[in-house]
Amino acid sequence: MFEKFLQIINNPVRFRLFLITKLPSAFFSGVRIKHIDENECTVIVPYKWFSKNPFRSTYFACLSMAAEMSTGVLAMGHSYNMHPAVSMLVTKVESNYFKKAIGITAFTCGDGAQISAAIKSAVASGESHSVITSSVGLNESGETVATFLITWSFKSKAL
Repeated sequence: MFEKFLQIINNPVRFRLFLITKLPSAFFSGVRIKHIDENECTVIVPYKWFSKNPFRSTYFACLSMAAEMSTGVLAMGHSYNMHPAVSMLVTKVESNYFKKAIGITAFTCGDGAQISAAIKSAVASGESHSVITSSVGLNESGETVATFLITWSFKSKAL
């Protein structure tokens, strides 16, 4: 199923249509997927007019959007077309900021296997299962700009 999801998400027109209709702030901020496979996703956010703050850096909410998307796209891919369907919800976000984001910041999450296991557990048990995912944001020089811990909760929609 993940391969079918990749075909959709890697299509630039379909992905931009998804962003503009479902996540317009991410679309206008310039958030884009740079790389995705079953285990890892990298999402970039540029420093530009729509994503900047008065301190000449990327606004923390735009950084948070990119970090969340790097984890959420993996969750969407692992739950794509599952029967029964799976609901997903962010239940907690923790972040640390280390450096001003003044260019392109790339957030990478490598927790695809843990996300997949939590989704499968939720479907098998019918109970809610949570997983804490990590996303690290690096600038163009490879320096850490921010780190995020995002807790996802998954639950089967079976009646």
